[in-house]
Amino acid sequence: MSDFLSSTDLVADLSEIGIRPGHIVMVHAAMSTVGNLINGPDTLIDALLKAVGSRGSIMAYTDWDARYEDLLDEAGRVPTAWRDRIAGFDPARSRAVRDHGIFPEFLRTTPGALRSANPGASMTAMGARADWLVADHRPDYGYGPASPLARLVEAEGKVLMVGAPRDTMTLIHHAEHLADIPNKRIKRWEVPFAGPDGTIWRKCEEFDTSDAVAPQLDGIDYFTAIVTTYLETGRGRRGRIGAADSLLVDAGEMLEHAVAWLERNGR
Repeated sequence: MSDFLSSTDLVADLSEIGIRPGHIVMVHAAMSTVGNLINGPDTLIDALLKAVGSRGSIMAYTDWDARYEDLLDEAGRVPTAWRDRIAGFDPARSRAVRDHGIFPEFLRTTPGALRSANPGASMTAMGARADWLVADHRPDYGYGPASPLARLVEAEGKVLMVGAPRDTMTLIHHAEHLADIPNKRIKRWEVPFAGPDGTIWRKCEEFDTSDAVAPQLDGIDYFTAIVTTYLETGRGRRGRIGAADSLLVDAGEMLEHAVAWLERNGR
């Protein structure tokens, strides 16, 4: 018998963990853990779309592979000599960040996928509500209200971790934005956007999520702590997707838990 896994195998696993037709699911996937897929990551994408059905949607965090940020000075500006050499962010063409693995870029380049317009917080979605999930993603504070993450919660969506570490749950960035804690770090930097007449540079602003959102949380792996303490309440469903140890959580419940954790521990 072949050790290949097909879409049919993964659909059964997704159903077992709790994915149902009509669900909106944000997916994080460590593809190396899933097993020997007959068509690689496309097999997982196909299985996810089949599992949520014609009324459901899937979404992934793409971010942007914006290596130019290494050139920024302390004021978040790009040196003049480089301004004409850097391609602007184009939702249809700009690559997903490499640090998040290969799944987001595979989803982004699947026919029918739609991507939101905020470069650093950009999400890609497919399915019945994809357009609504990614529409009107503002360039500033892209993890806050009216963002794809906020809409995931509004739609009573789920977060699925397919072999992905607990500290990669992007929904917690939304909690960082919403939590009432002092001394949040703010990032202000120049971002190039692709326009019909060339690159347009714009100063953007965001809570700085590159490390702890506030200094009192420095040195704490709070993403892992938030997910772990959530699971300790007995919520969430665990199972295997292919060979990957996986986790399914309710986005609204996780957000509420994360905000409460940050407000309790971030004072």
